[in-house]
Amino acid sequence: MPKMLFSKIRIYEFKDLIRDKKQPKTLDILLSRKKQKNNIRCVLIKKNNEDFHYQLQDHGPKLYDLLENRDYLDAFRSFLQSEFSEENIEFWLACREYKQMTSFGKLSNKAADIYKEFLHPMAQKEVNIDHHTHEKIKKSLVKPDCMCFDEAEMHIYRLMEEDSCPRFLKSEAYQNLRNAARNPM
Repeated sequence: MPKMLFSKIRIYEFKDLIRDKKQPKTLDILLSRKKQKNNIRCVLIKKNNEDFHYQLQDHGPKLYDLLENRDYLDAFRSFLQSEFSEENIEFWLACREYKQMTSFGKLSNKAADIYKEFLHPMAQKEVNIDHHTHEKIKKSLVKPDCMCFDEAEMHIYRLMEEDSCPRFLKSEAYQNLRNAARNPM
């Protein structure tokens, strides 16, 4: 199974856009398999005064952008609560906070707290991670380091990015917040 997908577009096939066919140009678009859908960008080719401009067009903000803005983060958290999946954002935020700790004693206590709150089989806010990752974290709790939750954190982030974020971007709460940001009173 290939790790990368390649797509080639020969610009000289766009006969009405290019006058000089002597030097065909090739655009190589390299897409990572992990981020296939979220990182696909449209390449727009426009003729403007005999020059060609290649523009990348984004399809809305990414999850990272939403999580960096406090207002959007709060709205996203409320949205996840309405969908009964707020444990994902809370786990992700707890992992971010955990990574910023420096004291080993605090690190050990916080790791145990995160495990009890989000990863223990009887936890009220248990997050959905695979068994292999769960066991790996359980073993690392003997001597936790700042990266012991990285794999689970990335799994939850991807889950939010691929599932919750697109629904949030279509929600009325996001649309209202975006419109309020565009039109301040």
